[in-house]
Amino acid sequence: MIHPTAVIESGAEVGEGVMVGAFTYIGHSVKIGDRCTINPHVTILPYTTLGAGCKVHSGAVLGDVPQDLAFKQEASFVRIGENCVIREGVTIHRGTKAGTVTEIGDRCLFMAQSHAAHNVQVGDDVIVANGALLAGYVEVGDRAFISGNCLVHQFTRVGRLAMMAGGSAVQKDVLPFCITRSVSPNTIMGLNVVGLRRAGFTASDRRDLKQALKVLYGSGLNISQATDELEQIESALVQEWCQFIRGSKRGICKFFRRSGQSEEDAIE
Repeated sequence: MIHPTAVIESGAEVGEGVMVGAFTYIGHSVKIGDRCTINPHVTILPYTTLGAGCKVHSGAVLGDVPQDLAFKQEASFVRIGENCVIREGVTIHRGTKAGTVTEIGDRCLFMAQSHAAHNVQVGDDVIVANGALLAGYVEVGDRAFISGNCLVHQFTRVGRLAMMAGGSAVQKDVLPFCITRSVSPNTIMGLNVVGLRRAGFTASDRRDLKQALKVLYGSGLNISQATDELEQIESALVQEWCQFIRGSKRGICKFFRRSGQSEEDAIE
């Protein structure tokens, strides 16, 4: 199951049923879980862990040192969960400070040429499409979808089940369950209705979120005042929004509306 041209350094741990393709390099202190498939020409550098059942495609580089001038060549880590798919040319870098971690959850899909920088935290069942870039310390919630060529600024958060439309860029936090607007920075355009339906949320859940969206963006209240109002709504999803907003350090994305259109009408 291990091609004779592959290089596996002393100190690497390779689980049962692992396939390693031609000209792949696996460094010391790497841990590969059972039943992983590592295709040809993959580079997995020290202090990287892959959970069971992962598939890594050609040209991926996992666990390289961060692109951060503050890095002091200290031991830091990449941890990738179980049953993840890492496509061609993906790069995932180690944490910057000693002992810190770049962590990817279970069942994630990183499509070709996407990038996760140092100290990124990605939840479970996340999709990061071709060419999308997650800068340092970005946090991405469970089941979020980062579309092709999206840009996420350092320290920015993308909430659970949010969807970033293709080519969008954010320096502000993206609320859970919302969708950004293509080729438009720091804006959302509504709820990620398709994602919510696929995740099994009810029409009642979606109505609660729509009501909350009106309060947040269509009431004329500032964010702090609107959040106070939202905390009165008896909905677990709306309360999740409140916690997300209260925890934001960069602020949240604004709502997109066309010229001459009120935010309340736009939300409708």
